Amino acid sequence: MAWKGIRSRRAHLLLAGIFPPGCTRAEPDAPYNGLVLRQVEQTIERHGMFARGERVGVAVSGGADSVCLLQVLVELARRWSLTLSVLHVNHNLRGAESQGDAAFVRELACSLGLPFVLHELDLAGTPGNLEAAAREARLAFFHHRIHTGDVTRVALGHTRSDQAETVLFRLLRGSGVTGLAAIRPLTEAGLVRPLLDVDRGAVERFLRVRGLAWREDSTNRSRDFARNRIRHDLLPQLTREWNPALTETLAHTADISLAEEEFWQTEMERLAALHLTRDGAGVRISAAALTALPLAAARRLVRYAMQVTPRGGAGADFEHVTDVLELAGRKSGTGRVQVPGLEVLRSFGELRFGVPGDGRSFELWVSVPGRTRVPGTNLCISLEMLENGETSPSLDYVYNNQMGCLDWNRLSGRLKLRSWQPGDQYRPFGVPAAKKIKALFQQARIPVWERTQWPVLTDAESIVWTRRFGAAAAVAADRGCSKILAVSEAECR
Repeated sequence: MAWKGIRSRRAHLLLAGIFPPGCTRAEPDAPYNGLVLRQVEQTIERHGMFARGERVGVAVSGGADSVCLLQVLVELARRWSLTLSVLHVNHNLRGAESQGDAAFVRELACSLGLPFVLHELDLAGTPGNLEAAAREARLAFFHHRIHTGDVTRVALGHTRSDQAETVLFRLLRGSGVTGLAAIRPLTEAGLVRPLLDVDRGAVERFLRVRGLAWREDSTNRSRDFARNRIRHDLLPQLTREWNPALTETLAHTADISLAEEEFWQTEMERLAALHLTRDGAGVRISAAALTALPLAAARRLVRYAMQVTPRGGAGADFEHVTDVLELAGRKSGTGRVQVPGLEVLRSFGELRFGVPGDGRSFELWVSVPGRTRVPGTNLCISLEMLENGETSPSLDYVYNNQMGCLDWNRLSGRLKLRSWQPGDQYRPFGVPAAKKIKALFQQARIPVWERTQWPVLTDAESIVWTRRFGAAAAVAADRGCSKILAVSEAECR
């Protein structure tokens, strides 16, 4: 009886003309066909889209696909004990038409006895690609609903036709296998697409069988958008002249690519554990290890390294990956490859993927005693005053290099901690002559990405200590000094 009540109310709304101009509907004069329901049920099962008791927000724009999705999930909800709600995003980009869509979806949710959530957007004046901005805003709303626990899944109405159009679009843009995987049936964030094995024609037939109305978005007919030109012009032409089953073929391409992507994701996690090393805000890999991999694996590992580097790699293309592999394949030397959002440096047989400028120069006055963090690192430099006496352990430090020991009485001014600069030179304790710090870097095989923030301690512009290479001979503590300034380095806590 409850089901009949829902059906009769919908019929009443249709007869009362509750749907404004822009709706499409047909009389329910075709026989019942459960093919769509069975196909959707199989898709949900195959991809594990729902566990029992999920709270599912159904994204309904008012178009045929989303109206079909809502009706299908209403009919299948008992199968997984789903609790449904209706989500509608009003972009406010088409004036009265947008308001009409929102009213349509509200009445549809009400007719089904489902909660309705309206999200209003104001994208006027948004720079760049307005279509992309609207998509990102929708996804942000859906992810927010999941994150806050209002729903556990958000169902979207993408169909096999959408999948085919996306594959063709990405193929024309030169995407690899990753891009050809196209629209994912299930995402880690909780978005699901139950209609992904149903084509648009089957969707409309399903709606006509039930006499259900839907809205038509006028912008879907505009040839200003590349996707519309593919949908209305290119794909129909290719279907007529080359492959009558092209939509299905392209969708199968997405399925094959998705399976390969799932394999490669597992393989990349294995290879990353073997070859990638976290390095602060960057990632390092041996150039020899990278070039020893099969080319397909090496290309993917480069992309993986870019993706896991903070803020980097989103705009990398085939040429960027090729340049990185060429850099890795050099016999020796240093080099740099610029990639959107990051840079790849080579030094001493290693590559480092990092954000450009993540190693910036610095200059700080320091206190004695005191502890100073080296900017942009997890390294702290400690300064401590020690009395040199027979019972003090400080004499041992002079000879075992556990820390730099300076004769306090030979220091003349306020101390400054700064980053190494090209041209810096000094004579370390125990070394017969002054050396450029760059030469010391080379001898110690310090990679170029560590050098920018290499700490140097100065007294009246003279270098008195530097990391790893120790105290300057001219001010190093000896057995005759009464006060020792101990300089040590350690990870900050």
